[in-house]
Amino acid sequence: MLKQIDELIRIRKYLHTNPELSGQEFRTAEYIYNNLKKTKANEVLKISNTGVVAVFESEKAGETTLFRADIDALPIQEENNFEYRSVIANVSHKCGHDGHTTILLGVAQNLSENPISRGKVILLFQPAEENGEGAKSALAHSFFKRLVVNQVFALHNLPGFPLKEIVIKEGVFTANVISLTVKLTGKTAHAAEPEMGQNPSVAIAKIILEANRHVNNKSIDPAFFVITAVHSHIGEEGYGVSAGLGEVHFTMRAWDKKLLSRKCKGFEKYINEVCSAEELEVAISWTQEFNSSSNSKKAIELISKVAERSNLSVSKLETPFKWGEDFGLFTHKYDGAMFGLGAGEETPALHTTDYDFPDEIILTGIEIFSQIIKEIHE
Repeated sequence: MLKQIDELIRIRKYLHTNPELSGQEFRTAEYIYNNLKKTKANEVLKISNTGVVAVFESEKAGETTLFRADIDALPIQEENNFEYRSVIANVSHKCGHDGHTTILLGVAQNLSENPISRGKVILLFQPAEENGEGAKSALAHSFFKRLVVNQVFALHNLPGFPLKEIVIKEGVFTANVISLTVKLTGKTAHAAEPEMGQNPSVAIAKIILEANRHVNNKSIDPAFFVITAVHSHIGEEGYGVSAGLGEVHFTMRAWDKKLLSRKCKGFEKYINEVCSAEELEVAISWTQEFNSSSNSKKAIELISKVAERSNLSVSKLETPFKWGEDFGLFTHKYDGAMFGLGAGEETPALHTTDYDFPDEIILTGIEIFSQIIKEIHE
């Protein structure tokens, strides 16, 4: 395995200190690009504005395998006080993408030291995972139009699981997710005479209650469905004014894509009916769609095999994770899998203000990816 662990930790901490939001990862992409140019990659190129790809190719024909790391950060103010904390206000790596990126840079180093014997390995440093746009933009790039990819792999660190444990599940691994914004326009009036206007508050209340009526938060149920109100706003702080504007935002998730689609259509129909009854104009927009990551049996068997060979504990999930992951677009297009890498049972949860990626699992991630490469390309 790699001897440069100190350098990898330095890279991880640099990325943590200098986070960038989805679609804005310009300095991050430049940093990754410059690191990759020091390796023996056959090709290093930038794609989709802030994405980077490295290609390692043998002279002997063989399969093409893609490994993806996400590189964007979150709009969260960091509460940690360690030396390498984020220097960007209200932006921080609270999902561990700094660690995922470092792992894939370590794989690039390993490929330089141990070239493949056949085929091609693609390392994709993908932007904008957090808003669901990154995978879409990467796959639409001309680089992927000329590729025949045989299998794809990605990992995600998992707080709450034993350190270095490999977490797998055949089939659905993460949920289908989509979000919507509902903007309502009525008419302002004097607060003493609300009947002279159209206040959206009653409609918003009805819409939120209707949303809650459909929740089935039983992860073991194939009909699992959760809709969550994430933001609402009505009028202004003018106590003499009956509001004339309002909006409410939701996110929806399900294991089954068809079920999610039916729920979306039904909810949109209900919103339109309520707004019509309340004499309100309504604008509904859908955003941040994540397809479920669906793992093939073949890919899961390979991950399990190399994990056991590396003397790592393997845990099989009974139900998928409820969060979204845009790697689902890759597993819908190509055979492959996403797996989990235990980040420690006492590690703060993802997307919390005090979370930090544990450096102890960097080599574990590199080891698993490198062993998969060895299995396919030697």
